[in-house]
Amino acid sequence: MSAVETCAKPPTDDFIEAAEKALDASGLLRSAIAFLRLERYPVHFQGFVQLEQEALSVSSYCTQLIHGLLQTKEYAREVLAAAFPPLEEDEIEELTQARIDRRALLDRKPGAVVNIIIEEAALRRIVGGPEVMRPQYAHLIECAARSNVVIQVMPMSRAVHAGLQGPMTLLETPDETSMAYMESNGRSILLSKPDEVGVLARRYAMIRSQALGPEESVSFIEQLRDEL
Repeated sequence: MSAVETCAKPPTDDFIEAAEKALDASGLLRSAIAFLRLERYPVHFQGFVQLEQEALSVSSYCTQLIHGLLQTKEYAREVLAAAFPPLEEDEIEELTQARIDRRALLDRKPGAVVNIIIEEAALRRIVGGPEVMRPQYAHLIECAARSNVVIQVMPMSRAVHAGLQGPMTLLETPDETSMAYMESNGRSILLSKPDEVGVLARRYAMIRSQALGPEESVSFIEQLRDEL
């Protein structure tokens, strides 16, 4: 309670719901949940999260880790616990839940189209050990079965490809504007100029053509799961 009152940490959804009932606020506090959720994310990421949750489509190429939209809670917690400088335990829990909350995009109506390309090396990184990775692989397979989600794997056998310049995310906003987002070491770049976004969109299209197809990718993930 004191941490929320002094703005040391944002209130959780459960806190807001409890306050709503205790104060009989007629929905006023509950209406602030979506806005307050943004406060849980790092400052450099808040603008992107809002765009992501409203996007018509999200296309991302991942090189180090499985994309946040596709992470299990256990996988996300292990990743955040490895941050340096180290985070406090309550920060880890808060950021973990915030990452899981992003999954709402997958169930939103109307649904967003999501295409994620993951480097094989990221899939082979056994984050948290086999007990974390087995459910994570299973979750990827479940996500790939959704009609609005496509997951592809960039195999290490493709030694040279168009994605060697690094990860990226492309967004299509509700007004059909295309944007590109890139992040590294706590810094981010959000591009909206058509010529700059166009270069990355063409690069992404090439990366997608060089990756394994959706069915091959699911089979590949199943093989990784079975190897553990």
